[in-house]
Amino acid sequence: MKNKVLLRRKRVQKRVRSKIIGKSAYPRLSVHRTNKHIYAQVIDDQKMHTLASANDTTLEEKKDVKVTSIQKAQYVGKLIAEIMKKEKIPQVVFDRGAYPYKGRIKALAESVRENGITI
Repeated sequence: MKNKVLLRRKRVQKRVRSKIIGKSAYPRLSVHRTNKHIYAQVIDDQKMHTLASANDTTLEEKKDVKVTSIQKAQYVGKLIAEIMKKEKIPQVVFDRGAYPYKGRIKALAESVRENGITI
C-alpha cells in the first residue's frame, strides 16, 4: 500500500515539474510541507543551486498564543519574499510539488504575492 502512495506522489510531482522546468528563465519557488512545518526555497535550475530558503522553525511561538498552520505558511511566504527582494529576484515560477493548491500551500503563495513578488 505504501509503495502505491509513493508512486502516485512521484508521478504527480513529475507531471507538475515537467511543465515548470525548462520552460522559463525564472527561478523555481519549491514548497515542502510536513505535518508540523512548512519549507520554501528558490532554486535556479540552470545553475542547479538554491538561491534562497525559509522555514517556520525560526518562528517563536508564545505559550499563550496558538499559531495555526496557515499563519505559519503566511509567515514563511513573507520571509521568503523579503529574502528574494534582497537578492533582487522579482519573479518566480511556483512549484507546488505533489501537494494540491489549497490550504497552507495556497496561503504561502498568496503571502509571497502580497509582498511584491510575481508568481
